[in-house]
Amino acid sequence: MPMNKFFKFLSGTVLAVSACTPQADWYTEYGDATVGDPTVIQSVADDQVTALYGGADAAAYNPDTPTKNIAVLLPLSGENAEIGRGIRAAVETAVLARPIYNAAVSFYDVSGAPASRVDVMNAALGTHPEIIIGPVFADDVRRLREIKPKETPVLAFSSDAAAMGDGVLTMALMPQQSIETIVREMATDGAQRVVIMAPDTASGGWMARAAITAMDRYNVPVAGLFYYTEKNSDSIKDAAAGASMYAARTAANTRAREVLADILTNETLTAWEKDDLTLQLDRISKTDTLGAVPFDAVLFLGDWADSKTLASFLRYDGVGARDARFYATALWDGTPAMRDLTFNGAKMATLPEMPGEFSAVYEMVAGRAPTRLDAFGYDAANLAMGAMNSGRPVPAYLLDPSGYSTAGGLVRLRPSGISERALRVVQLNASDTPRAVRAAASNFITPIYNMGDVAPARPAAMGIQTRGINPAEHITIPARFVAAYPMQTYGATIATAAATDAPGTPDAVAVIVPDDDGTVITNPDFQPVSLGPIRRTMIESVEIAE
Repeated sequence: MPMNKFFKFLSGTVLAVSACTPQADWYTEYGDATVGDPTVIQSVADDQVTALYGGADAAAYNPDTPTKNIAVLLPLSGENAEIGRGIRAAVETAVLARPIYNAAVSFYDVSGAPASRVDVMNAALGTHPEIIIGPVFADDVRRLREIKPKETPVLAFSSDAAAMGDGVLTMALMPQQSIETIVREMATDGAQRVVIMAPDTASGGWMARAAITAMDRYNVPVAGLFYYTEKNSDSIKDAAAGASMYAARTAANTRAREVLADILTNETLTAWEKDDLTLQLDRISKTDTLGAVPFDAVLFLGDWADSKTLASFLRYDGVGARDARFYATALWDGTPAMRDLTFNGAKMATLPEMPGEFSAVYEMVAGRAPTRLDAFGYDAANLAMGAMNSGRPVPAYLLDPSGYSTAGGLVRLRPSGISERALRVVQLNASDTPRAVRAAASNFITPIYNMGDVAPARPAAMGIQTRGINPAEHITIPARFVAAYPMQTYGATIATAAATDAPGTPDAVAVIVPDDDGTVITNPDFQPVSLGPIRRTMIESVEIAE
């Protein structure tokens, strides 16, 4: 399943992340232990493949030992059945590869009307499960949290932080961690000014806030924030035009061409001047815009399809690959963006590759390759069985701050219910195998994430902060024509140097060109200085290459 669909399915509405506060932390004392190397969760070995069906040792069963129940709550029918069945296959794969005797795994279908789903949850709770795996959707997770005993742990799959707490823990990747990872990479790359492109949705607003918070944390300046309506090409086109300063850069280009053409047509020029102005006119006539954009990176917070449309419009509007690098979150994971030439060279945060042995065995069981969500289901089953076999209190096992190395990568569960997953950074190269540029962390000894909570307020859209485009900075005309051919600045929103300029950089001065060409400057401070004779001995010898 592409990660964009994954987030949409799991989050319900991410507005809840910002509008609500997670419940009280659960067995906090267990999450405060010393952090060491993670425990490697049982994975499927090659020699277990042939033993998946019928490999259990029945003699190990002890009828005098009470049976421990694991309840698995998934949508097994209806429109989301494919999701639930994929996770079920992952749970079955884990159980078959690692049988737990005197344990029963029961699957419950949480589909249909809300009331019927609650009835199914109550039926599952009636078996007094040691651990519950699922549900998938945020609304179901909230309902389960309200009716279950607080001490019963739940390994859910929602990325809605507000649905967690009171023993409800999530196996999902939290979007904030993906954002922080890629913003940290921007800082490492030395990005100076970043434009954020976000869908105009509740989750898009929350992610934009998370991105701004991360950029502030890692000292990456924000150049602008643009929202667009998902799947709406007109809205996406407008957002790209605003970010690219298309109107201002087009107006500047038009004025520059007018000036050059008028001088070539109406003025007396030397042969050298005529050739130079002609070359300049030919050069700027090859594009509709003039000047580079005042940013060097773009962060896409939407899915890959909308991001592709945005990127295409940005390229059309004159934002070349040399002007701005592209960055993205795990929403692009598993999508055609990996192979798309539009994103060649872009960087994105993503989960580590799934182990090949897990993928091979899962495909034997399910008949298809596993998705990220399937891997999370496999990890949840292994954690549940490990907790029941560990001899430790179940909360202590699940909340081990050293975490676990799993099919889904390094993960640990926090008392608040939030998971922390280690992510890597890859660079797309128009192939199915992107180039890894930064490996995922191998342990939690050094904290991976440093942002803390994200403020709930949706940030307002912000136009490009720029001193504008002045044609005079991009073409050169003989000094004697400057007064007769005034050129104004287009698209300016600021008039002085940004606070992020290097120390010692003087403030830029906003120059207003008078409309009256006949204005005469009489201030003696601005009169030309007469130059004395130039002696050849004052000129250094230089070699001019032809």
